Amino acid sequence: MGVATVSSDSVSESDQVGPGRAHWLRVARETADDLATDAVAREQAGKTPFDEVSRLREAGLLTLLVPAELGGGDADWPTAYAVVREIAAADGAIGQLLGCHFFLSWSARFFAEPSLADRIERQSAAEQWCWGGGLARQEPPLTLTETAGGPVLDGRQSYATGVLVADRLAVRAVRADTGEPLAVVVDPSCPGVGIDGDADTFGQRLAAGGSVEFDAVPVAADAVLGSLSVDEDVLSPLVALASPVGRLLSVHLRLGMAEGVLAEVREYSRAGRLIGHPARPAASPEDPQVLSVYGELTVLTRAASALTDQAREAVHGGLTRGEELTYDEYAEISVLVSMAEAATARAVRESADRALDLIGACAASSHLGFDRFWRNARTHTLYEPVTHRLHDVGNYFLNGAHPPFVLPV
Repeated sequence: MGVATVSSDSVSESDQVGPGRAHWLRVARETADDLATDAVAREQAGKTPFDEVSRLREAGLLTLLVPAELGGGDADWPTAYAVVREIAAADGAIGQLLGCHFFLSWSARFFAEPSLADRIERQSAAEQWCWGGGLARQEPPLTLTETAGGPVLDGRQSYATGVLVADRLAVRAVRADTGEPLAVVVDPSCPGVGIDGDADTFGQRLAAGGSVEFDAVPVAADAVLGSLSVDEDVLSPLVALASPVGRLLSVHLRLGMAEGVLAEVREYSRAGRLIGHPARPAASPEDPQVLSVYGELTVLTRAASALTDQAREAVHGGLTRGEELTYDEYAEISVLVSMAEAATARAVRESADRALDLIGACAASSHLGFDRFWRNARTHTLYEPVTHRLHDVGNYFLNGAHPPFVLPV
């Protein structure tokens, strides 16, 4: 059994109400260039990225996916993926922060009624919210308990992206009476919400990760988006598409980081030395071994990019089909994204690792900051391992088994 993609009828720029893909890609490049100028210093300082979020907000990227009639940028998911890839090439942690924001801020479109999704997105755009949290399964789960005064949320959510800078949190909780998993929106300024910057990771340090404690936090009725159940009577193929849509953000994040480290190392190799340190020469750009390694990493990254493009087109095609999407089509889309996850994980890990060998001992210089690429890539792939995704690909290829509904960490 092979993997086929769903036909994609892309929306042309002339059909869009907002500024269009070309505009947003230009904004993303300008923002990435801005982030790149002080990337090493910011990463080494490791401060909570309020300033970086302000840069994203000022560029209009936080409202990128919100429809124009609701006050947003009116972009589609392929554009959002390209933006994450561009930002990640300059700063992997901010790329992760933005990708998480995109997925969580759009989660109402998957899990809530359209009228509620409209209200949430309109307010999010008007107030320029930055979203954090996570909808992946965790143990022990958060619990939502009915009380005389309404539902309350309790429990502790371990590491989640963006919580240190978020204006809204989207989290997974289970009903105490039925065990049904639900997507819930929480204002982090509410009484009973405690945010702890305890992530302490050696990479992706600017992704604003941390833990959140919920102590009898009141939850309004319209803050419960909908069910995260895997029961096919509840989970339609279109809602299930939330899984590959979210996981494909991680794919573009890894691909952007792989391209970013290769581009930065190439500039260093071309210069032949570290600016300000002429006594530290780089390896010769004519060295056959150096050229072979660059060739290998270029092929690896381009191959991952090609597979990513196929996955992106398949996801976009599935979204375009909407309610007509079938479970068989969803399965093929999900498996194709799994393949891209595996390919980009290998590309970013090998590029970030072997790029240091291309530079040699100079790569140990903290002034250069090349180690941040390796640390960021390794941290992200630890939180998003591909072992299970490879199992899904193999099980689908050999047995035709549909992959499980798994939301990104």
